[in-house]
Amino acid sequence: MNPFPLPDWLEPLGHGIHAIDTGFTRPRFDAAYLIVEDGRAAYVDSGTNAALPRLLGALDHLGLAREAVDHVIVTHVHLDHAGAAGSLMQALPNARLVVHPRGARHMIDPRVLLEGARAVYGAEEVARTYGELQPVAADRVLETHDGMTLNLAGRALEFIDSPGHARHHHCIWDGRSRGWFTGDTFGLSYPELQAPLGRYLLPTTTPVQFEPEPLKHSIRRMLAREPDCMYLTHYSRVTGVAQLGAGLLEQIDAMVDLARPLAAAPDRHERLKAALGRLSRDRMKALGSPLADAEIEHLLALDIELNAQGLGIWLDRATA
Repeated sequence: MNPFPLPDWLEPLGHGIHAIDTGFTRPRFDAAYLIVEDGRAAYVDSGTNAALPRLLGALDHLGLAREAVDHVIVTHVHLDHAGAAGSLMQALPNARLVVHPRGARHMIDPRVLLEGARAVYGAEEVARTYGELQPVAADRVLETHDGMTLNLAGRALEFIDSPGHARHHHCIWDGRSRGWFTGDTFGLSYPELQAPLGRYLLPTTTPVQFEPEPLKHSIRRMLAREPDCMYLTHYSRVTGVAQLGAGLLEQIDAMVDLARPLAAAPDRHERLKAALGRLSRDRMKALGSPLADAEIEHLLALDIELNAQGLGIWLDRATA
């Protein structure tokens, strides 16, 4: 074990779990996780290629060899979750990439994944932010199925299919900590969104596969386990999940209700952004947040933009 203090981007959460701040966008915005059990390790999500030094550095700080990693698990193949997976796998000789079956082909051949990202963000932004995605050899890829259990040195990690945010999404139940690794299915909640009456958590409808009813079903499946915590990619562990889940389900309905009347509006995107901004501000104020409206808008600007895009695509699909 490294005798020096851990860096501020590596946070121990107990039960052998560490959150790694990948450095994507801003501090405490995007997390990967390292689970350690009896000298063996597994990553959950990877961040972007720029996170690779921190991902491998976490092993060094915890006194683990590259050969000790058995699994690299991606909750889904959006690039803020899986962008570094291929590069990470190249550094881990014994690891297998664990991925939803709908996402496996994109990890083996990431060209279509990159094209989709370019359609959303633009080619220059994708090149600047995500770099070149490295393919993973097919014989190192393990596809999951609903109810599958993965063994990490005797520690069971159970997978459920969790569509709604994306059809290539699964969530992982860790019975040791009684927590779910949720990717984006259980929404996002940054530390800055903590308020006197609770932490604000909001759904994420990032393009292109938002489906409200499957998303609510996935959330209810996780809540049915009565978990003690959720490990969010954006950002880190949250508790009080029954209350957070109820608020999340309410907001999915609210987002659908505010979007439907705007389906044919000529300025739909801007009106969606304005309505989503009001919804978040109202929720934050109801929790007693001291943040000014401008601060809330700044913290959530990227998410409101992407949520508006995702709702727009959902509206077009629903009316096609």
